[in-house]
Amino acid sequence: MFINKTPSGRNNICGVKLKQFRTELKISQRELADRLQLAGLDVDKNAVQRMESGQRFITDIELLYLCQVLNQQPQELLGTLEMQ
Repeated sequence: MFINKTPSGRNNICGVKLKQFRTELKISQRELADRLQLAGLDVDKNAVQRMESGQRFITDIELLYLCQVLNQQPQELLGTLEMQ
C-alpha cells in the first residue's frame, strides 16, 4: 500500500522548517502569503497555516516560491523524512 504521509501523519515534510524560517524573519503568516503573492504564487494566509501545520500538500512549484521568498535552498526546507 502506498503511503503519502510522513510517519507522524503530516502531508508535507517542510512545514516545520517553513514555520521556523518564517518566525526567524519575524513575519506573520499573512505577511508570508503577501510576499508569495508578490512573487507570483496565489496563496492566502490560511494556505500558509495549513502548510505549516502539515494539513496541506506542498507542490514542487510552491516549494520553489517558498525558497525564493524565504531565501533558502530546497534542501533546507525539505530536511529528511526521519526528522519529521
